[in-house]
Amino acid sequence: MGTPAFAAATLERLAADGHTVAAVYTRAPAKAGRGMALTPSPVHALADRLGLPVLTPSSLRGEEAAETFRAHDADVGVVVAYGIILPQAILDAPRHGCLNLHASLLPRWRGAAPIQRAIMAGDAESGVGVMRMEAGLDTGPVAMEHRIPIAPGTTAGALHDALMPAGADLMARALAVLARDGLALTPQAEDGVVYAHKITNAESRIRWDLPAEEVAHHINGLSPAPGAFFEADLGKGPERVKVLRARVAPGAGAPGTLLDEVCTVACGEGAVELLELRRAGKGGVSTGPEFVGGARLAPGFRLP
Repeated sequence: MGTPAFAAATLERLAADGHTVAAVYTRAPAKAGRGMALTPSPVHALADRLGLPVLTPSSLRGEEAAETFRAHDADVGVVVAYGIILPQAILDAPRHGCLNLHASLLPRWRGAAPIQRAIMAGDAESGVGVMRMEAGLDTGPVAMEHRIPIAPGTTAGALHDALMPAGADLMARALAVLARDGLALTPQAEDGVVYAHKITNAESRIRWDLPAEEVAHHINGLSPAPGAFFEADLGKGPERVKVLRARVAPGAGAPGTLLDEVCTVACGEGAVELLELRRAGKGGVSTGPEFVGGARLAPGFRLP
């Protein structure tokens, strides 16, 4: 049960390991691209290639959905970024319940956006964990976890790409242990619970008045999507510019002031160097110097 590429990696690994996948549950195809054609999720597309039966219910509530699920006669449900709430009848249906692969070190960053929130908060490490699902949001006992350090300057995209294969491997190992003698489950600690709320458009705007370290974490944590941004008049009226990568750099000045041709911008404390940017409607990604030169900006220019 999963939807994005992060989940498809686990499905691919479990199929390669020889597990019998009774059914694949994923979100229904959605309109995407310039033509707004109905596009299956990455999990759906992979399941089709593997010849696996696919179900795309909009909800799993109700006796009919429960009966359909119970008919699979599954040993275990494997859930990875599915996006639909599982009622208790679904959680109880498989012989060994449902195991969830979550991209954080629980109980820190329960919820929808654990990878982005870890970067935005400046965490020194992240990881993946396998837990047995309960009715609460990511509250179940943890069976196994794998830790990964977060190097300075890491983006959410880079951390996602590191956690994806690690998660697939961890779930494969968890199922191997389950098949032999069952999993040892450890209740989550009551202290240290933090929720990774869904990213909103409102918080994507860059605030130059914050300390440089916070600005850099914010930019890197929202890269590549939805992307932190600023809006400025670069000669043809207000224009939105997404910043995809940044790092703390020497410098000081009024917040939002361009300090040099490299694209160092002053913050509330210190400064950040903008390493990768994308102008609206321009397509490609520019380095800081390419952006400054292309927009013909001079030191002293103020970014709102």
